[in-house]
Amino acid sequence: MADFSEIPWIKEHIELYRTDPERARMWDSTPLGGPGMLPTLLLTTTGRKSGEPRALPLIYGEAWDSYVIVASKGGMPTHPAWYLNLEAKPECELMVGPKPVSARARVAQGEERERLWKQMAELYPPYDKYQENAGTRTIPVVVLDPVS
Repeated sequence: MADFSEIPWIKEHIELYRTDPERARMWDSTPLGGPGMLPTLLLTTTGRKSGEPRALPLIYGEAWDSYVIVASKGGMPTHPAWYLNLEAKPECELMVGPKPVSARARVAQGEERERLWKQMAELYPPYDKYQENAGTRTIPVVVLDPVS
């Protein structure tokens, strides 16, 4: 699928984030096999081909003053478009509940990645299955460091 933001439940979540971000921050993951209510942020990247803003709600964790997201794409063998957009232009915008945040993305490596992967898989256990399904693709763990 080229544009996940057109999937009805994702489109609804984006719209809720734009109209009631406090309510949108907590998302019920049970319909997709998750453990229940999970924190989400709204990530806006710049499309690497279009140059247009691209928004998507994603499950997040926190590490120090930064936010952590997982480029799982449900365990597909290719990276999600938002990740490719961040590779091309790591500067991005977030809404974390009602809080707007400008951030710069980086990919966690080595011990940091292992620690953050474990943290995120505890938050959302399907990530471990997604990694199995991804085959040879190592699913990136992305750290969003706030910038002033």
